Amino acid sequence: MTTPSQTVGPYLAIGLTWADGAFVAPAGTPGGFWIRGRLTDGNGDAVPDGLIETWQADPSGRFDHPDDPRGAAAPSIDGFRGFGRSATDADGEWGVYTFKPGRVPGVDGDLQAPHIDVSVFARGMLQRVVTRIYFADEPSNESDAVLASVPSAARATLLAQPSDDGYRFDIRLQGDGETAFFAL
Repeated sequence: MTTPSQTVGPYLAIGLTWADGAFVAPAGTPGGFWIRGRLTDGNGDAVPDGLIETWQADPSGRFDHPDDPRGAAAPSIDGFRGFGRSATDADGEWGVYTFKPGRVPGVDGDLQAPHIDVSVFARGMLQRVVTRIYFADEPSNESDAVLASVPSAARATLLAQPSDDGYRFDIRLQGDGETAFFAL
């Protein structure tokens, strides 16, 4: 006898979000901006009950966490928490209010390009998938070892594009234009 596989959802986002979850920094903090995007499935259809989590360094490139190899440092912006969570809406749209992170050292000690780590949860998936948001207008992308490790055809799927109120980063779970995901 077999049992049905366990998958995430369809009510994944219920109870996992909170009122200011989308605010990595306090709303309206000068210099802050929105990163908005749309989560779609392999058919290009909106995923209306997905969940996007972000984790990032502050604009100084520091984490307020003991695992930062340089030691935890208080955020350079009052109220900055480095973590955001946004449920997708009926159109698959999500967003977080944040700041561009500073450069952080990689495993080889070289500085990485500013980036935001992203976990994506959606129904039908047994586990989250993980990707990164890089900024299309960031010159240091050229020297980022992680970004360079992604096949050139998929590299553009990791670049957030400037928009009216910040940046746009759409996530496609599979199919043509699939976002590049990383194995952990």
